[in-house]
Amino acid sequence: MSRLSNVFPPHAWFSVSAVFHYLGPAFAVLLFPVVGVLGVAWFRIASAALIFAPLTKPWRTFKNSTHRERLLLIALGACLAAMNTAFYLALDRLPISLVAAIEFVGTIGIALWGLRTRHNYLAFVLAVFGVALLIDVPSLLSAEGCALSSDLLGLFWAVLNGVLFVLYIILGHKISESGASGGVERLGAAMTAAFIFVMPIGFLRALEAFDAPLLVLAGIGVGICSSVVPYVCDQLAMARLPRASFALLLALLPATATVIGVLVLRQIPSAIDVLGVVLVMIGVAVHKPAPLVTPVFEQGDPE
Repeated sequence: MSRLSNVFPPHAWFSVSAVFHYLGPAFAVLLFPVVGVLGVAWFRIASAALIFAPLTKPWRTFKNSTHRERLLLIALGACLAAMNTAFYLALDRLPISLVAAIEFVGTIGIALWGLRTRHNYLAFVLAVFGVALLIDVPSLLSAEGCALSSDLLGLFWAVLNGVLFVLYIILGHKISESGASGGVERLGAAMTAAFIFVMPIGFLRALEAFDAPLLVLAGIGVGICSSVVPYVCDQLAMARLPRASFALLLALLPATATVIGVLVLRQIPSAIDVLGVVLVMIGVAVHKPAPLVTPVFEQGDPE
């Protein structure tokens, strides 16, 4: 994986991740009516864990890790399971562009908490205002907008997904600190933990699809597009990019989500929606991430 990381520049790996980060979930939305939201979430994590296992040998990673490292891997696994489930529950009720935009308010908020600068205050205001435009807050609060109240549950899942996305970025950087190879191996171990966490949540719903081989293949395809390709590319990019540079590139993701929503799901944004997405992108672009804490994975870390 270290050699593979050097084949292309880190920005190229991030570009692939940016496309698949929302392409896979867009395909997942198309499966919701026949497999169910929780069933698709199970297929996503289960297929990713199955693909990662022979390549990364998660049992060996857990065996060779310290107690502290194992806790980090389990925490990342729990985060992935909860984040993917909340993400799909939000997509079942809200446009993909709105769910993507809400993801980044938390990212900027954490940066503001750790680094109180004018850039971060401006970034947070822009992102919040952009999300408010996407939600159409005045209509939501008015009597005429009562139909939108059915989306409050979707907004809850979207906010929860945004919080967990911040945690994924933090934990993802921690496991990538030893380089691309070690990062991907630990990602495979975390995905195995995620599979254990998601098993009681979506297995019974996914089991209903096993009578239709094409649905099973589609579920596996969602897992490859949603978890394998983007997460591996994230690790290959994170291993060679400073955290600030990676945070800047994240500004592309709201636009990617909007374009994929148009092409795959036919979710055509209004002019106000486009303005909201642009404001979120500007906020992500101008924010400065907080400094990282001491790495957890260190050579010679005692048991």
